[in-house]
Amino acid sequence: MELYTNDDNRKLLQALNDVLPHIEQALKNNKPLFDGERYLTSEELCSTLKLSRRTLQDYRNNGILPFIQLPGKVLFRESDIKKILEERFRPAYNNDSL
Repeated sequence: MELYTNDDNRKLLQALNDVLPHIEQALKNNKPLFDGERYLTSEELCSTLKLSRRTLQDYRNNGILPFIQLPGKVLFRESDIKKILEERFRPAYNNDSL
């Protein structure tokens, strides 16, 4: 049987304190799935795609991005955003082929 000292307890508590901010960040960023799908808010999508809120509004108005409108909230299905990005992907231009 091993004996644990107060020094061991202090080390354990320090390790837990060190990891706590990482756990809090993971919990903050983790979005629960709804029927296997993640939904992003306008703020999250603007941050992810590095868009202004006005550009995102233009994309919605022009039918570029599908969205769900709820009272006081607009949501975007993550799978819809990924699909649109893949459809609009253009490979890099290769100067060697000219």
